[in-house]
Amino acid sequence: MTIEEELRALADKYAKTLKGKIDARMNEMESDDHSHYLVYQVLGVTDEEGRLIDSYQNKGRFLYKYAGSFLEEATKVCFLRTFPGSGSLKILNTEGLRPKTFEIDCLEGINAIEIKWRDATTDGDHITKEHTRIKVISDAGYKPIRVMFYYPNRAQAQRIQQTLETLYSGIGGEYHYGDNAWNYVRDRTNIDLFQILNTIARENKAKNGN
Repeated sequence: MTIEEELRALADKYAKTLKGKIDARMNEMESDDHSHYLVYQVLGVTDEEGRLIDSYQNKGRFLYKYAGSFLEEATKVCFLRTFPGSGSLKILNTEGLRPKTFEIDCLEGINAIEIKWRDATTDGDHITKEHTRIKVISDAGYKPIRVMFYYPNRAQAQRIQQTLETLYSGIGGEYHYGDNAWNYVRDRTNIDLFQILNTIARENKAKNGN
């Protein structure tokens, strides 16, 4: 199986799982209690608008979850193709009691790669947790590398990411986002994940008549 075929199969698996989860949730919502629509009405939102908002909120939660999981797994597939010994690894938290371990998404040599499709958090505690994580990884003899494909849009979330980028640089690690993240995967694995996903996306749009 070629890398393109493997990624197509992975995309198909995730698409079917996503559809199944959404269909099941939409069926559940048919029997939901809608008494909260009263508050929607007070705020000027009609019952139909409220139904659509609730529906898409639930669909969005599944979509974000599976979109992120797919892209992270697809990235791991690329590294495994080029570096068969790479894979996930849990290491003990030597800086505190919680969590007991930290997981490295993809360990390639000494490169401890964290893969994120996006990170829109605005929680300041996120910085402390991430600082602890990369320090534990560095102390274990690995190089912390963050690969995040989509940068957040909101100013507060961007400030969090800028701080994280500084933390990675200060500890001797690397931080790649946006185009640089796609390029990092391509340059390290010789697999153009971005191009392959674009091809699959265009084919799906054509099938759907878009």
